[in-house]
Amino acid sequence: MLKDIDPTLIQEIESARQTIRILLNLIETSKQENDLLKQEVQRLKDIINRLKGEQGKPDIKPKKNKPESTNYSSEKERQKKKKRKKSSKLEKIEINETRKCEVDQKILPADAQFKGYKEVVVQDVVFKPDNIKFCKEVYYSASENKTYLAELPKGYDGEFGPGIKALVLTLYFDANISEAKILDLLHNAGIVISAGKVSNLLIKKNDCFHEEKNAVYEAGLSSTVWQNIDDTGTRVNGQNQYCQILCNPYYTAYFTTEDKSRLSVIDVLRNSKERVFLINSETFSYLTLFKVSQKVVTPLTNLPQNQELSEQEFNKLLAEHIPKLGPLQKKRILDAAAIAAYRNQAKFPWAHPPNVRLLICDDAPQFKLITEDLALCWVHDGRHYKKLTPFIPYNCKLVDTFLTRYWDFYDQLLEYKKDPTLKDKVILEKKFDELFSTVTGYDTLDERISKTKEKKSALLMVLDHPEIPLHNNSAELGARTRVRKRDVSFGPRTADGIKAWDTFMTLAATAKKLKINFYKYIYDRISQNYIMPSLSAVIKERAQVAQLNGSWFSSS
Repeated sequence: MLKDIDPTLIQEIESARQTIRILLNLIETSKQENDLLKQEVQRLKDIINRLKGEQGKPDIKPKKNKPESTNYSSEKERQKKKKRKKSSKLEKIEINETRKCEVDQKILPADAQFKGYKEVVVQDVVFKPDNIKFCKEVYYSASENKTYLAELPKGYDGEFGPGIKALVLTLYFDANISEAKILDLLHNAGIVISAGKVSNLLIKKNDCFHEEKNAVYEAGLSSTVWQNIDDTGTRVNGQNQYCQILCNPYYTAYFTTEDKSRLSVIDVLRNSKERVFLINSETFSYLTLFKVSQKVVTPLTNLPQNQELSEQEFNKLLAEHIPKLGPLQKKRILDAAAIAAYRNQAKFPWAHPPNVRLLICDDAPQFKLITEDLALCWVHDGRHYKKLTPFIPYNCKLVDTFLTRYWDFYDQLLEYKKDPTLKDKVILEKKFDELFSTVTGYDTLDERISKTKEKKSALLMVLDHPEIPLHNNSAELGARTRVRKRDVSFGPRTADGIKAWDTFMTLAATAKKLKINFYKYIYDRISQNYIMPSLSAVIKERAQVAQLNGSWFSSS
């Protein structure tokens, strides 16, 4: 960079400006490298001190100086201030009892006249045991040598009633309270119960809820052709695994997987059905994209074409035809064949679960190519600009100015969603090209701008699908719920625990989106009353209403 600078050649203003830009970028680069080297030197010093039996540098935060912000949220830039309307609480409160409060007649003067009542609503809760002793009739038939025993009422199974079971599930999966604290709460209420029994109530005998979760997921996939998706780390019996979150405005579903590979994402989209693979022309096009050598691709032409194969069958064929296949090459072949099989499923609209046509996600590679279309999250992309930390004030101003233009364009996309037209689509495409062709002279910012421009088709997917949101906040909020659950309860330890976490977190999050009381829903199912409609039925009904009205759920 410095080799190009010759002071004797600076004879005009533009040359001077170019030289200054080079020097400013050099300062920025040197500052960043210097900060990283300082951190690395301190880390190595700490390691040496620990090897000597001493301690590393203590991490003491200064009281006066504010710590460096790591908040890359764009909430302030995106959201405009709205006047909050305070709704009346009384409309939402169910009155269980009405009592009259009388004035002491002794304090009233002789001319006092009754003028009616002034209503005051006070909310309270009663938390106490409601233990029932059932006396079950017993009959004995000598002729049949058989005893007849009366059955307990519906919903009563074992030594705990539906109230306790529903409460434990609600506190653990919806209120995010740990098992130990739930046990303390029940003991304080006078309930005699063990820690093991609380655990069993959470993870055992929940088949009806697992079936409901499957129904919710398939109804959710059918409700829109697009889905939000994200993942987050989770722990299973102390081992690192991943939680996949799929959602739209009607539901949120959770799936725990061993990894976050493309195959795992396809497994989730197929609701954990047996894996299938397909060799066709589409498979070979993906292999070309994955840059698999022709030497490896050619033997695949000898495999059955346009025929779905199970995982066992496909692996056997690969072992026979390409015995010396490397692990990375095999992974890419499996990915390509699995994607082709999944996309082939789109030809069969009656398939369960239905095929997803468009995913809204971040820029993670495992989400790409699976669906016909992919929309990227503007908020994720905007965070990259928020992470820029220029040292020179002039460069700071350049970043702030560009971010203002960035979120102004975002607002224009929001307006387009309200009333999309072909004319506006063309205008916005042109504005995108103009905005992300900006050259500021601050190299780091310009590199970031060019990277955004490369994602044009995915970021502007909203122009063809105005019904989709511009961000992936819904899936991110779902991931955050799992993270908070992980912080409190660490993670499941058994297969039953994994299944329970995924099922009840799905039902709790979906009930919240549908504005259905989760406790009442759980109690209704455990008590076997079945008065409340299933969550899947509510999803289908609301999706049909939205489609008939021509309305879409999408937030800013």
